[in-house]
Amino acid sequence: MRFFHISDLHFGKQLYGYDLTEEHRNFIRQLGKYCEEYSPDAVLIAGDIYDRAVPSAGAVTLMDELLTTLSGITVLIISGNHDNAQRLNYGNEFLRKHNIYISSIPPVEDLKMEKISLSDENGNVNFYLLPFFKPVVFKNSMPDEYLNGENAIIKKIVQNTDIDKSERNVVMSHQFFISGHEEPKLCDSEQLPAIVGGLDAVDIAAFEDFEYSALGHIHGGQFVGNEKNRYSGTPVKFSVSERNHNKSIVMVDLEEKGKKAEITKLPLNQIRDVKKLEGYFEDIIALADEEIKKDYVSITLRDEDIIPNVKEKLNAYFDNILEVIIDNSQTRKIMLDDVEELKEMSPFDSFNTFFEQLNDRKMDENESELFREILSEVIKE
Repeated sequence: MRFFHISDLHFGKQLYGYDLTEEHRNFIRQLGKYCEEYSPDAVLIAGDIYDRAVPSAGAVTLMDELLTTLSGITVLIISGNHDNAQRLNYGNEFLRKHNIYISSIPPVEDLKMEKISLSDENGNVNFYLLPFFKPVVFKNSMPDEYLNGENAIIKKIVQNTDIDKSERNVVMSHQFFISGHEEPKLCDSEQLPAIVGGLDAVDIAAFEDFEYSALGHIHGGQFVGNEKNRYSGTPVKFSVSERNHNKSIVMVDLEEKGKKAEITKLPLNQIRDVKKLEGYFEDIIALADEEIKKDYVSITLRDEDIIPNVKEKLNAYFDNILEVIIDNSQTRKIMLDDVEELKEMSPFDSFNTFFEQLNDRKMDENESELFREILSEVIKE
C-alpha cells in the first residue's frame, strides 16, 4: 500500500501581503505529476486545508483544483485548527461517493476515531481519522480526561477505538505532539496555543501501535520520536524562518504486517524562494542577480548612516521585499532602552501595556480588576 502524506496547505495564506496563489498552484501541479509517476493508492491531508475559518473564493478554488488533480485517487482529509469544521464538512456525503473522505467533527459522542479501510495483496490497511479538537468539546462526554488535557483525551479515544492489531493501521491527527520531553522544531508561521504545564502537548506514545502516524500542525517536516511518526510540513514556505526548509511530499510504502514502513520524501520546488540577506547596503545590492531578484527577501541593513528612501532604492534591485530591518548601534541602543524601561514596570503595568498594544485600547475597570485578581492568585502560589 502506497500513500502520500501532506498537510498544512493553508490555501488563501499571504506572505507579508504577497498573494501565494501562484505558489500553491505550483505545488498542486507537482503533486499531480508525482501521482502520475508513483500511483499512490491514497493521499492523506492532515489538516489546515485553509488559512482562515472563512476561506476566500480564491482559496476554495484552489481546493477544487486540488481535488480535481487527485481525481480517481482515494483522498482522506481531516480538519486542522485553522479550518472551520462545519464548513469543511459541507458536501461530505456526496464526496464520499467519489472516494473523498473528510473527517472534521471531533468524535464527541461515540469517542471513537472514524475508520476508512483500503486493501491490497497483503490485506487491509485501516486509516483512522482524528480531526483537530479543543479539549473543551469533551467537557461533558469525557469530564475526567478533559481536566487532564489533550494527551488524556487522545489516549482515551485510542483505547475506545476498536483497532485490529493484526492488520496494518495508520492514524491521522492535527495536534501538538511531542516525544517524552522532546518537542518539535517550530517556525514563525505557526500559531500554537499557549502550553501551560504541558496540558496541550500530546505524547506520541499514544500512537505506538500504529504502523504510521500522519501528523499535521507543525510547518517544518520532521519526525517525532520515531521515523514512523511524521509531520509532513507545509508545501510552501510561509515565513522567513522557513527559508532553509526543503519542502516535500512524504511517500509511505507499507508492505506486509510487521515490516517497517518505507518513507521517501519527494522534493517540492518553489517558484520563488525565501531568502534572508544581511549586510551593508552596497553589499546587499551586489547580490541582486536575476535569480534572487524574483525571490521573497528579508533584508537587514547594518549601515550606521541613514540611507534616504532606502526601501524605494532596494525595490529597484528586488521585486519581492518582505521587510527591511535596520540593525545598527543606534537601533540596538533604542531596543536596549525599551527593554530596561520594561524591566522597571510592574507585572500589572507590563500586561496593561501589552493589552493596549494588542487591542488598541486600555483595559476597562472590570478587565483591570479581573487581572489584578488573577495576579494576586498567582503571587500567592
